[in-house]
Amino acid sequence: MTGEEDRAGRTTREDELRGNVAQVRERIRAACAGAGRPEDSVTLVAITKTFPLEDVRTLAALGVTDTGENREQELKQKAPDAPGLTWHFVGQLQSNKARSVVRLAQVVHSVDRLSLVGALSKAAVAEEKTVRCLLQVSLASYGPEGAETGMSRGGVAPGDVPDLAGAVAGADGLELGGVMAVAPLGSDPDEAFAALRAVSSRLRSEHAGAGWISAGMTGDLEAAIRQGATHVRLGRALLGTRPPLG
Repeated sequence: MTGEEDRAGRTTREDELRGNVAQVRERIRAACAGAGRPEDSVTLVAITKTFPLEDVRTLAALGVTDTGENREQELKQKAPDAPGLTWHFVGQLQSNKARSVVRLAQVVHSVDRLSLVGALSKAAVAEEKTVRCLLQVSLASYGPEGAETGMSRGGVAPGDVPDLAGAVAGADGLELGGVMAVAPLGSDPDEAFAALRAVSSRLRSEHAGAGWISAGMTGDLEAAIRQGATHVRLGRALLGTRPPLG
C-alpha cells in the first residue's frame, strides 16, 4: 500500500492492529478496575498462530512484546527473526519437540505430565537456560460433556497438581511459574476460572513464587481477570479472523 493510498483514507494493517490493541487494552483496564486490580497486574500475550511475522513485529512496535505460539513449527519460523520478545509456548507439546521449544521460548504454558517435565529439564540443561513452566490444569468438569476442544484438551487433574508441581520445582533448568487453563466451551467462565484460582492458591501455599495464572482468551478475558488471571492469551481480538493453517 502506498503513502497516497494511506492518505486517501484506506486502513493499513498497522492501523488495524493499533486499533485492536487499543480496544484490548481498554477491555483489560476496565476489567481490572472492576476487580479492584491495577492494570499492570495483567500481562497481554498475543497468540499469533497462523499470522505472519510482520504482524508479530507490528504488535511489538505497539508495545505487545509477549508473544505466544501453539505449534513448534511456527515458533521456529518466527522467533529467530523477532528477537527481544518474550516467547510463550501455549500448545500441547510432544516430548520429542521439547528441545526445539526450549531453545526459543522463555515460558511453556502447557506442562501436563511427568514425562514432559523430564524432557523439558533435559533440554533446558542442554541449552544452558532456565525455562518458566506453567502447569496446564484440566477444567473439564466445569463444562458440558464433550465440551473440550483444541487447546482445552489435556491438562492435569486438579488433584494431581501437587505431584507435578513438585517434579517441576525439583527439575534442573526449570522454574515453576504457576498454572494455566482454558475454560471449556459452554461453561460458566467465572466458575471455571474460580476453580483455577483455588488450585493456584493451594499451589502457592507450597511454592510461594508460583503466582502466575494464565487464563482468559478473547471471549472470556473479563471473567479471567475477575478470578485473578495474571496473563491473558488473545488472538482474534488482536489480530482478527485467523487464516487457515498452511
